Formats: sequence, structure tokens, C-alpha cells
Amino acid sequence: MARVARKKASTTSVTSGSGADAPDTAGAPSPPADAEAGKPKLERVLTVPDMVVYGLIFMVPIAPFGIYGGVFADSGGMPALVYLVGTLAMVFTALSYGMLIREFPASGSVYAYTSRGLGPGIGFVSGWTLLLDYLLIPVLLYVVASHALSGIVPEVPPWVFSIAFVVVNTFVNVRGIELANIVDRVALALEVLCLAVFVVLGVKWLTTDPASHGFTLDPLFNAATFDPSLVISAVSLGVLSFLGFDGIATLSEEAKDGRRGPGRAMMASLLIVGTLFVLQTYLAGCISPDGAVFKDDQGNAFYLVAQVVGGRPLYVVCALATALSWGIFTALAAQTAVSRILFAMGRDGNLPRPLAKVHPKYRTPYVASLFVGVLTLVLVLTFGQLGTDTISLFVNFGALTAFLLLHVTVIGYFFVKKRDGRWVAHLVSPLLGMLIIGYTWWGLDVPAKVLGLIWIAVGMGYYLVLRYVLRRNVKLGG
Repeated sequence: MARVARKKASTTSVTSGSGADAPDTAGAPSPPADAEAGKPKLERVLTVPDMVVYGLIFMVPIAPFGIYGGVFADSGGMPALVYLVGTLAMVFTALSYGMLIREFPASGSVYAYTSRGLGPGIGFVSGWTLLLDYLLIPVLLYVVASHALSGIVPEVPPWVFSIAFVVVNTFVNVRGIELANIVDRVALALEVLCLAVFVVLGVKWLTTDPASHGFTLDPLFNAATFDPSLVISAVSLGVLSFLGFDGIATLSEEAKDGRRGPGRAMMASLLIVGTLFVLQTYLAGCISPDGAVFKDDQGNAFYLVAQVVGGRPLYVVCALATALSWGIFTALAAQTAVSRILFAMGRDGNLPRPLAKVHPKYRTPYVASLFVGVLTLVLVLTFGQLGTDTISLFVNFGALTAFLLLHVTVIGYFFVKKRDGRWVAHLVSPLLGMLIIGYTWWGLDVPAKVLGLIWIAVGMGYYLVLRYVLRRNVKLGG
């Protein structure tokens, strides 16, 4: 398949500067119905399994490794409950994505859907807000991973690791989605292998070691610490833990089945990663039900739990796996996603049009990919010292606000504009999603809301200048 894709890429002429692509008729799937002739397009090479792998990498199957201590403390010792409820909560958002992907199989995620469903103005606001999330996710990942590796190799400063991460991932993104797909598959195999080792050793320790308390339901439900507010807290924590699963939507124009494939992949990856989250946090909770193992070092909680069942070697393996998965593999997925959003907004004229240029050989948005790489490096070196909490403020605001606009689009487009009468799918389901996401958004810190609203205000000012001063019309493509 890779050989065929390369052959097609080499025989397809691209005139990116003028925004025109020669059509590829050699058995390629038809472009989306709303695509305009002459608009730059990406090559459709991704299958549903490819996108499932991408989604799993973006969400990080071993994500609880890095944040287990905080989740354990905030959930009253019921970390598995956090991810179980969080998975169920995000299903509503995944359903809304699936509906809009089938209707508008275009690159750009929420930006593409709101632009077509509610109008270019609201679409721009959603895209601008989404950029706040996607531009800073790689920065957050690089900062976390670089400091983790610097802790293992203190002789090397964190910024050196950051530069290496950015250069490698930018090269892979420019080189092509198929190379990124290969890297994703290798990464997923390594992460699952690491998790499998912990699960096997954990089960063995729980069933054979005299110091073990054995299996218990406490990580899922502890009557001594449970109260209804913890369930709400679990939803909030769970939603924030799954940020990134929506990245699959940015690949719609590179999917062989652009209408149904991404939605199916999104739901499958969400359920798979949710199951893995529950499994690993349940076992960790059984190994140390009271959290005594990590009471003096919450930041390394999971690694200390792993050390109980596998000694120092498993501690190092889990810590190293977290650093590499966040710094290389997940950051690669994040850079891929944001480059596609910039590509879509550039193609529509909402951002500089060179961002929509497609590489003549690799069929990737190479200008957008290079821009993301350079900007990410600048942001890491400039704001990396602020700490992960400050960066997370922007990321969470951008993602949750975009999710809210997603649900509004489902209701506004299908139920109000088209009047299709499917009140369960197009009214009840998105309303439930809005309530869950809205509650989580309301619980964000005040600085996050203030900084996020300032970002939106700047974007709206830019859009007004674009439309009414420069008189630039927005033409939706792809």
C-alpha cells in the first residue's frame, strides 16, 4: 500500500502556489462533496486501524503513569472510577464528532464543522479557540518529557532534549503521514509492552506475595470515602484526561473512508484507551490501596507502585516510557493535528494562504508542519520555564470551549437548520455532552478563563479586520 501511495504521489502534479491540484483519478476515493475545484487536497491513505493507532498514541495508553498520584488523591483513592466515568462521559462528545464527520468529511476538526454548519464567523472563533489547545499541547508534552529525561540524565539540560524532540517530529510530519503512521505503530507496541509487563508482574505480586492485600474493589468503589461530589470530580478529571482523542477528526481528508472512518476510529480508540486506563489504575490501586507507597512523592506515584512489583528496573522502564511517549510519540500526533488545522484555515483564507501548500511528493501540508515545528520550539524555549500548570490552563480552556461549540453545531445544524426531527441523536445526546463539558469548563480556574477569553477577543478582532477592513472573503474548501 505504501508503494502504491508513493507512486500516486509522484505522478500527481501539484501547483501549491496557485492553490491548484491536478485531480488524481487512478482509483482514488472521491473527494468530499463540499470540496471546491482547485483547492489543495491531501492524499487519502489512512484506514480505520491506522486512525485508531493515531488516536491511541494521542491519548497515550500509559497516560496515568505520569499523573496517577494526583488522580488518586483527588478521587478519594478511587482512581479507576475516574477513568471509568470519564470514558462514559466522553462518549457523548465522540458521538457528536461522528455525526459531523459524516456530514462534513473535511480536514480541520471543529473549525471545519462549525464553519459549514453555523457559518464562517463562528467557524473562525472555534478554529482560533482550538488553536489555543493544539498549539500548546506539544509544548506541554515537550516540557514534561524533557524534564523527565533530564532527571534520568541530569548532565543534559532539558532544552537540549526539547530541541531534539521538535526536530525529529517535524521531519516525520513533513516526510509524510505514512511515515508518521509507522512511527505510531512502533510507539503503540512499545507502550502496550510496557503496560503488559506491569500488568503481569502486578497480577503475580497480588496473587503470590505475602505482603499483598490481594484484589479489592476499593479503586473502583470505596464506601468509606465515597460521596456524590467525588463522582462529579471524577467526571471533571476524566474529561481532562481524554483531551486529544478528537485529533482523529483532523485526519478526515487523509482517510480512505472520509465520512465514516474517522468517527468509527474515534469511538474505538476512546473505548480501548478507557479500558486500559481503568485496568492499570485498578491494579495500581490494589497494590497500594491506601497510597502509603507514594505518600512522600506524589509526582512519581505510579513508578513507586511499579517498583513494588518489579523493583528499580520497572521503575526506570515506566518513567522512561512516559518520557518517550509524551515527548516523541504523542507530541508527533499533536503536531500532525495542528498542522492540519492550520492547513484548513489557510486554505479558507482565514490564515495566510501559504499554510495550505501541499508538498508535491509527500502530499503533506509541509509549510504548516514546518511553521508548527518552529513555533513549538520558540514556545518551549520561551515559556517552558513557566511550568506545566500554567501551560495547561490554556490547553484545557481551548479544548473544552471547542467541545462546547461542537455540541452546539450538532443541535444548530441538524435539529434547527435541517429540522430532521432526530431529537435523541441531534438534541438529547449533544445536550448531555454540553452539560458534562460545560460543568468541567465552569470548574476551570479563573486565570484560565480570563486568559482564554482574551485569546478569543484577539481572534475576533483579527477576524473583523480580515473581513471588513481587508475585505477578504472566506471560501470553504476540502
